[in-house]
Amino acid sequence: MNVIATELPGVLILEPRVFGDARGFFFESWSQERYAAAGLPERFVQDNVSLSPRGVLRGLHLQWPNPQGKLVSVLRGEVFDVAVDVRAGSPTFGRWAAARLSDENKRQLWIPPGFAHGFQVVSDDALFSYKCTEYYHPEHEATVAWDDPELAIAWPLTNPTLSAKDRAGVRLRELPTERQPRAEALV
Repeated sequence: MNVIATELPGVLILEPRVFGDARGFFFESWSQERYAAAGLPERFVQDNVSLSPRGVLRGLHLQWPNPQGKLVSVLRGEVFDVAVDVRAGSPTFGRWAAARLSDENKRQLWIPPGFAHGFQVVSDDALFSYKCTEYYHPEHEATVAWDDPELAIAWPLTNPTLSAKDRAGVRLRELPTERQPRAEALV
């Protein structure tokens, strides 16, 4: 497995080793031993799958308390996937990293607890997989505005399709203190 560090500490792009021949391909999408060696946690508690058409933007979501680490990948299609450091006190607070994930490149993105996460579908549709380190707690969820001008995320498509929750996202600087992760609490 190839592990690529991003400009955000702890946010990793993972390229599993793919074995292919005339029958198709095979790769390990999770191996506790191998992924732990790359710095990922050994415990995941929930897997989720979403299907979205082109232009849908989901995010930027976080959960505090009970932050979720997420190992994400695309089973069909392609997305532009983004992690944003929203940890108060972090030297990279407000910075983002992105990766294109697709069924063709088979890349995965590890988003540690304390980061906001979102993605935009750039193919006809995308079947998206999330492997989470914490259960979903809707009462602890927060949404940062996908178009926060201070973040200046370079989303590839204009006029995204958004849920009501995502349209109501707040700027990072307006995120309520009780919903904002603290870097020292995540060490």
